[in-house]
Parts: sequence; C-alpha cells; structure tokens
Amino acid sequence: MNETWQLIETTMNENPSPIQTENVRYEFHLTGDDSSVKQLVLANGIVEVTNDTSTKADCKLTLSSKDFMKLLAGDLNSTTAFMFGKLKVDGSIGLALKLEGLLKEYVFE
Repeated sequence: MNETWQLIETTMNENPSPIQTENVRYEFHLTGDDSSVKQLVLANGIVEVTNDTSTKADCKLTLSSKDFMKLLAGDLNSTTAFMFGKLKVDGSIGLALKLEGLLKEYVFE
C-alpha cells in the first residue's frame, strides 16, 4: 500500500492543475488486509502523503483498502459506497465528494 500512496503523491504533484486552488487535509483509515492511516494534504498545488495524523483533518474517510483501490481506479462511486456503509465520512461530506472528482482527474498506474 505504501507504493500506492507514493504513486498518488507523485502523480498529483506532476500535474498540479486540478488541485491548484485546494487547501484541504484528508485522513484515510483503511481497513482490511492492508490497513493503514494516512493523511493526504493538498495545499497550493502541492500534495503530501503523511503518516502524521496529529493535525486535525478536514475530512476523515474510513473504508477498506480494497474499496480505496476501486475509488482510485474510478470504479467506486463514493455516494453509493456511503449509502451502503462501505464508506464512512467524518467531517464534510462535500469534501469527500469533491475528492472523488479530483481523483478522476488523474490516472494512477
């Protein structure tokens, strides 16, 4: 999973246009076989993935690592996942929905 997080950081930093005006901190609580807790920080066109969760996130998302991979691939609709209990959101639902749109701007391969 660490390789996936590195890929997210690298890919988004290589094309900062979609996140240029974003200033938000997401925290992911991934469950299942590859469980982890990470923060995805978007600030002024720069993306940082960190293990440091001491700074309060604007939006916390809890989902399985398998569903997280589907979200990255564009194969998981966050609204549907939320309604069926596959995705739990603590904080702004609007930010969670916005994240899905931002991720669709990128291809993580």
